[in-house]
This record gives sequence, structure tokens and C-alpha cells, in this order.
Amino acid sequence: MPHPSSPDLLALHAVRLKGFAGTGAVAARFGLDAAQTHEDLLDAEAYGWVTQASFAGLKGWSLTEAGRRRNEAELREELDRAGARESVTAVHDDFLPLNGQATQAFTSWQLGSMDAPVPAPTGDVLAQLAGIAYDLHPLERRLTAHLTRFGGYHHRFAGALARASDDPVWITGMEVDSCHRVWFELHEDLIASLGISR
Repeated sequence: MPHPSSPDLLALHAVRLKGFAGTGAVAARFGLDAAQTHEDLLDAEAYGWVTQASFAGLKGWSLTEAGRRRNEAELREELDRAGARESVTAVHDDFLPLNGQATQAFTSWQLGSMDAPVPAPTGDVLAQLAGIAYDLHPLERRLTAHLTRFGGYHHRFAGALARASDDPVWITGMEVDSCHRVWFELHEDLIASLGISR
């Protein structure tokens, strides 16, 4: 049976995955209760694991270096408790070639978009990303067989890709849950879980 992560672990981990986000976005990342997430973040702030900041009209949370270490320690303990280290390592190994393809597709798109005021996604990039979405699905299934918190990446990626032909911001935009944003988050999730570098 897959291991469910504790809400306080998920709140701290969501801050890491989002980089900088308000309480609502942190709670939404894993479908957590917003009020409880706020309390968990205040506790984490008291321990020096997260900090709040405001700029350009935005207010949000980010991890401190101590919070990053705490997050990695919790993920390491969870991985071992669930007996999932070997499986997650194998998925990461299989993810790396796919990551090279995704990076190439995103770079091709970004380079092509510099030449157009309102870029439209090319068929080549969409086809590459469709292939990546297809290959992502079994990787996610292997992850969620052990840890439920890995669920949702394929659905989000495929959903962004479906919107991209009508609105190209869904390929690499940072203001929406774009293909690039989802992919970056998955990569960060894997390396955080395994305690390795990109």
C-alpha cells in the first residue's frame, strides 16, 4: 500500500517545490487544509525553516537553508520508512534521459519564441512534449506505488500541453502551471527526495 505523507511534511515540501508561494498555493499543491497549513507554516517559521517575504504586491513563504536541510531529512526518513529508496532511485535514473529531451524541447520553444511577438507552438515541440507526457505516465505510476505525494505530475503536464495549442504560455510560462513548471517541480521533487544535486 502506498505511503501517505504527513501534512506538516507536505507543507514544508510544497514550499520547496514552489520556491516562493502564499499559504493558499502551498496548501493547494497537495490538497491540504489551508488553515492547518497556515499553522504548520507558522510552526516551521518558529523553527527557522521558512520565512515570509513581500515584494511587488506578493506575499509568500520560502525555505531557509535550515528548512532545506529539514525537508531533505524528512524526505530521506520517509523514503526509508516506505522502503522506496531503490524504486525512486531507479525512476530518477530513467527520468534523466527524458529530462534531456524535455530540456531540449523547452529550449527549442524559447529560442523560437524570441523571433515572434505572439509565438505559436510548433508541431515539432508539441510532438516532443506529447511523447514526454506519454513516457511520464509509467514513471509516475512507479513512484505512486510507494509514495502518494508523487501523484498528479502526469495529469498536470498533459493538461498544460492540451492548452498549449490555444495559448502558448502553457509551454514555458511561469505565471501558470505550464509544462515547464510542472517538469521543473518533478525534477526538484526527485532530487530532494534522494538528497542529490541536479
